[in-house]
Amino acid sequence: METRTRKIEAVIEPWSALEGAGVRVRRSIGTRTLNYLDPFLLLDHFGGANPEDYEAGFPLHPHRGIITVTYVMQGTVHHKDTLGNEGSIGKGDVQWMTSGRGILHEEMPQVRPEGNDGFQLWVNLPASRKMMPPNYQDIRSAEIPVIQSAEGAEIRIVAGEYEGGHHGPVRGIPDVEPEYLDVTVPPYSVFHHAISSSHNAFSYVFQGEGMFGPDGTVIRGPQLLVWGDGDSVQVRTGDSAVRFLLVSGKPLHEPVARYGPFVMNTREEIEQTLEELRKGTFISETVIKR
Repeated sequence: METRTRKIEAVIEPWSALEGAGVRVRRSIGTRTLNYLDPFLLLDHFGGANPEDYEAGFPLHPHRGIITVTYVMQGTVHHKDTLGNEGSIGKGDVQWMTSGRGILHEEMPQVRPEGNDGFQLWVNLPASRKMMPPNYQDIRSAEIPVIQSAEGAEIRIVAGEYEGGHHGPVRGIPDVEPEYLDVTVPPYSVFHHAISSSHNAFSYVFQGEGMFGPDGTVIRGPQLLVWGDGDSVQVRTGDSAVRFLLVSGKPLHEPVARYGPFVMNTREEIEQTLEELRKGTFISETVIKR
C-alpha cells in the first residue's frame, strides 16, 4: 500500500509566558495562535540556565480532566501530590500524571549548576474518563527504550510504538492512543516514521535544524510544526543535527470547556469544579504534609 507523507500544515513560533510562581516558559500549544490540537491542550518548554527563570516553580495547584506529561531534559524537578507520591525526576525522566476527577500537586525545579530544561504537555481526557480516579506514573530514563534506526536516527520511545514492535513504558490510555517520541537525527541523515492517518500530530524542534516534510521545509529550534494529513512523516538533515519531539494522538472530537488547570466538556462542569474548590470537596483526602 502506498503511503502518504504528511506535509507541514502550520509552523508555530513559541510565545513567552510566566507560569506557576514565575517560571518562564515558551508556549507552543495553548495560545491564540494554536489554542488546541485535539487531543493536545498545551505544550510548554520550561527552564533555562538562569535560576531566576525557573526556581519559583509550580507550587501546590489543582487539575481535573487531563493528563500532564513532564519530560526533563536537564536538571531536577521535585514532585509531591495528594496521592502520596513524592520524589524527584531528573535528566531523561518522565512524570505522566492522570488528574482524572481531581488532584493537587506541586512541581518544583531544583537549582543546579547545569540549569533546568524540560517540557510539559497536557493531553485531554474523553468525557467518559474525566472523573476517573487520578493516578501517577514515574518513569525513569533507564526504562525508556532507545532505538537506533537503520538510517542513523536515535529514537527515545516515551509512549506508543516505533517500527519493529518497540513500545514505550506508558500504558493504559486507550482512548487517545498517544505516541511520544524524542528523536535525534544526525547530520546528513533521514528519519521516516509511520503515524496513523486518523491521528493528529506535531513536532517541537528544540535543538538544531532539519528539513521537514516532502517539501523539505527548514525548521529551526525552537519552533513547533503541525503535521497535515497522511500516514507517515519524513525529516532530513544537512550539515546540522536536529532534535525534536514527535507527538501524535487520536482526536476526541468532543466539546472543550477549559478554565486554567481544569478541562471539562461543559461550562456547567467547570462551575461545579469551582464550587467543589470553594467548599473543600474537590478531593476527598489530602496527604501532602508540610
